[in-house]
Amino acid sequence: MLRHVDREGVRLALTRRAGSGRPLLIVPGVMADAVAWQPVVDALDVAGPVYVLNRRGRKPSGALGPNYSMRTEIDDLDRVLDEIVAAEGAEHGVDLFGWSFGGLVALEAAARRTGSVHSLTLYEPVVRPFGRGALAALREAAAADDLDRALEIVNRDVSGFSEEDVAQLRRSAAWEVLRPLAAPLAQELTALDEHPADLRAFGALDLPVTLLLGAENEGVPPYGDVFAEIAAALPRARVVTMPGQGHLAHAQAPESLARHIGQALHRAERRDPDVGLS
Repeated sequence: MLRHVDREGVRLALTRRAGSGRPLLIVPGVMADAVAWQPVVDALDVAGPVYVLNRRGRKPSGALGPNYSMRTEIDDLDRVLDEIVAAEGAEHGVDLFGWSFGGLVALEAAARRTGSVHSLTLYEPVVRPFGRGALAALREAAAADDLDRALEIVNRDVSGFSEEDVAQLRRSAAWEVLRPLAAPLAQELTALDEHPADLRAFGALDLPVTLLLGAENEGVPPYGDVFAEIAAALPRARVVTMPGQGHLAHAQAPESLARHIGQALHRAERRDPDVGLS
C-alpha cells in the first residue's frame, strides 16, 4: 500500500482511504495538511481510493529543501502521480483535485502530462501576484521564527480576515494546530510570486475541468479576482459556485465540499457535454 514517495532525498507522505476504481489525489494548499482534509475524505462518496498529499514542509513529509520553488512542487506531484498510477494500476489516470496554492500545483502538473490525469477539479486556485504585499513581513517573521506573527499576517494581510476574526482564531484551539503549518509560509508564497504561470497554455487542457468558487468570494479579492482570471483562461471548464462558502469549505463545510467534488468526478466519469471537453 502506497504511503509515501521519495524524491531527491525528500519523503512525501500520503494518506490513503481504501477503495476500488479510479484513484483521487487531493493536493492541499498552504496552511493545510492531510489531517485538515480528512473530514472531506471521510465525506466523499467515491468508489476509488482517495489519497491526500502532505506536501513537503509539513510533517510527516520532509523539509522544503534548498532551491525550493514552484517547480519543486510540480515535480513532486509528477512523481506522486506516477507512483499512484503504478500502485493502483490506474491505466486510465487519476482524478486530481487541488485547493488554493495546491490548485496551481495541480493545474501545472495536469498541463504537462498526457494520460495520467483523468480529470481536474480546482477550488479557488491562485497565481501571482497573490499575497505579494505581505511577503516582506512574512520573511521577517520567518527570520525571527515567529510563527504567531506569520499566522496573523497570512490571515489578515493575505486572506483578508478582519482583526476581530484573527483575534477570535487566536483564542481558539485551531491556533496551535495552525502554528507549525505557518513555518514554510514565506518560502511558499515567495515561490508562488516568482512563478510565471502561463495562463494561456492552460486553455489547451483536453480533459474534464471543474472550477469551484465559494460564493462569498465571487468578484472579491484576494481569491475571487484571481479565480475570474483563471476561469477566463479555461473557457471549457465548468464553473460551480458553492453557496454560503468562502475559501475554507474544507474546514467549515466538509460535507458540502465533498458533495461538490463528488459531483465533479461523476460528471467527468460520464463525460457529459457540459463537463468542459470540446
